[in-house]
Amino acid sequence: MAGHEIPEPADRKQVADPLSDPLAAEQARRPCDPAFRHGVVVGFDGSTSSERALAYAIGMSRRTGSALIIVHVANRLPTTVWAGCEPPVFVDVPDHRTEVLGLELACADYLAEVPWVLVERGGDICHELEEVGREYSADAIVVGSTHGLVGKIFGSVAGRLARRAQRPVVVIP
Repeated sequence: MAGHEIPEPADRKQVADPLSDPLAAEQARRPCDPAFRHGVVVGFDGSTSSERALAYAIGMSRRTGSALIIVHVANRLPTTVWAGCEPPVFVDVPDHRTEVLGLELACADYLAEVPWVLVERGGDICHELEEVGREYSADAIVVGSTHGLVGKIFGSVAGRLARRAQRPVVVIP
């Protein structure tokens, strides 16, 4: 088996898989602070549309008295881009943009009135926003709309998320 191997225990007893127990798997996936449960998730990348979405999410959090979960999805690129190998595998690309966004948000006066946390994820934006929403039992996900040719060709994040999300999605133009 290429990649990784699970070592066999010395006494040859069956070792329980921690993810085979649904409760243990659920707890392993949810290390979130209870103060942020039932908050508002907002996708943020520093673009103009995400800034508008953040402004709306701040107001929504303030009105409902809930916390704000700001999510930045970092880049993941297929290794085939560099190695030319098959099948495509994804690798994490260091994305220092999250650190910069975190510093900008920490200095922002408009976030002083609501409790907030910045969560960094890697992968598909729609999947990661929905996953964070599930982990935090979010009341809503707020995203900015996509304008331009890329959104028309590949479909916008907002449109894909609105079709597949299990919670309300607010799209800010």
